[in-house]
Amino acid sequence: MANQLKMAKKQAILGLLEQGWSYRRIARELGVHRETVARYDRLENPKPSISAPGFGSFGGSKPAIPAAGSGLGVSPKPSISPSGSVARPGQTSLCQPLSAEIEKKLDLGLSAQRIYQDLRADFGFSGSYTSVKRFVRSLSKKNELPFRHLEVEPGLEAQVDFGAGAWVVSEGRKRRPHILRVVLSHSRKGYSEPVYGQTTENFIRCLENAFRHFGGAPKTLVIDNLRAAVKSADWCDPELNPKVVDFGRHYGLVILPTKPYTPHHKGKVESGVKYVKANALKGRVFGSLEEQKSFLAHWEANVADTRIHGTTKKQVRKVFEEVERPALQPLPSESFPFYHEGRRRVHRDAHVEVERAYYSVPPEYLGREVWARWDSRLVRLFNDRFEQIALHPKTGPGRSSTDLVHLSHKKISGVERGAQWLLDKAFRLGPNAHEWARAMLEKRGIEGLRALQGFLALAKKHSAREIDRASEIALRSNLFRLRQLRELIHRVAQQPELDFAETHEIIRPLSQYQELLSVISFKPKEDL
Repeated sequence: MANQLKMAKKQAILGLLEQGWSYRRIARELGVHRETVARYDRLENPKPSISAPGFGSFGGSKPAIPAAGSGLGVSPKPSISPSGSVARPGQTSLCQPLSAEIEKKLDLGLSAQRIYQDLRADFGFSGSYTSVKRFVRSLSKKNELPFRHLEVEPGLEAQVDFGAGAWVVSEGRKRRPHILRVVLSHSRKGYSEPVYGQTTENFIRCLENAFRHFGGAPKTLVIDNLRAAVKSADWCDPELNPKVVDFGRHYGLVILPTKPYTPHHKGKVESGVKYVKANALKGRVFGSLEEQKSFLAHWEANVADTRIHGTTKKQVRKVFEEVERPALQPLPSESFPFYHEGRRRVHRDAHVEVERAYYSVPPEYLGREVWARWDSRLVRLFNDRFEQIALHPKTGPGRSSTDLVHLSHKKISGVERGAQWLLDKAFRLGPNAHEWARAMLEKRGIEGLRALQGFLALAKKHSAREIDRASEIALRSNLFRLRQLRELIHRVAQQPELDFAETHEIIRPLSQYQELLSVISFKPKEDL
């Protein structure tokens, strides 16, 4: 089954056919084949083939229709009547007597199908729907309004469009680039640059080059609905690529997409693209993309800028230098920081991968998707509400950037926290324990950090008093190995605690000693 065009493109083909466009022009503008345009024309307006008498032996080939008065015995090509039958010249449409009524219904915005139904119901119309549709189309052509020619204030607007460039042949490979053309609407000053792809990055970089070439930026930018800039085409509410929106904000301009399938909305750049193709590039072949770019720059300066424009009747360069350049907005101090972006899933280690490097996010996003945006310097991570949740400096492939704030405190080792943090925990076990830990680190250096972690872990099995007592013994004996300290703690734990009894049968109460002392104190010395 043959591929079917989308309804919007089909309607565009039929609309341009009604305007009298050729098959070739429609195919070029809409990016379809000429046979496709012809097929939809035949489906919409069927025309039976009629061969003149005496030409049947030529296999159905159509003879030329002679001009009136040529004397040849071949009648002119017949036309199709509104009812669908073959009609001779001079036959009128069955809709003609009802033309006033049809025009009233057209003014009400009724479709040809609705008009056909009303004519059959109200007037007993005997013609076909095709005849009504053809008559409505002829009225629309008669009532068609001319395009409005608009002039733009200096510095207000620039129009942008892509066109086909000249062939580039290098090392046996033949490629045809695209030409991005930017035209200032008031002076018609232009800038042209060839690129191999209509990507968002190429689109933005070419616009920046154009603004630098002009020495300023316009206030508005009229663009086509190209995918590099427009995510969803809509005349009332288009959805632009976020990068293009940021680019417009960076340069202080408003980006306005045209209505789909209406190239005359940016007629100045449409004519500019045709001018580049016909005057600068037609019949030329280049050895590289840079060669074509240099040629276009020379052509712009020496041909396009020096011409007298057909509409303004003034030299392009003179109008630009004297009128439009002073009206352009000044350029920002820095170029637009072009960035890449995309969705990334958070791995089990709470990191996301960006260009083969890894960047941390808060632990609550584990297993979820976040939005990453990065340039040559920074990596920014956003949640679904496009709130920034992480910021990292760009690092190289295979490396990782981890913000300690994103790590749970249970996943941060003591070594990462530092020696002072470990010593502060040792102080809670007692003064001797703290002193032993400090002396051990001084004696053993960096390797003592792991021993200190093991020392603190002893508090899970032993009491602080046992650890502090063993630490005191280890300090006096200069023992700074963890296994030695474990043995001391084990011995201290096994020693029984001596409980001193306050009363016993062989122990006299303190009151008797106090009475004895009082007697001795007041008795004369000679009595002793």
